[in-house]
Amino acid sequence: MQKNIGNVERIIRILVGVILLGLTYTHQIGGWGWIGLVPLITGLVSFCPVYMLFKR
Repeated sequence: MQKNIGNVERIIRILVGVILLGLTYTHQIGGWGWIGLVPLITGLVSFCPVYMLFKR
């Protein structure tokens, strides 16, 4: 698995994921906030499978 996410985008993804999960945990937003797992995981591993599909 080759990295396809840069450092700036990686940091943004991790922050967005943590914020969404935090808001979900504190019941400020609904269950849809669990979608924050996606940017968090892709940011942590520096790989986005969607980018691979579109050859980015």
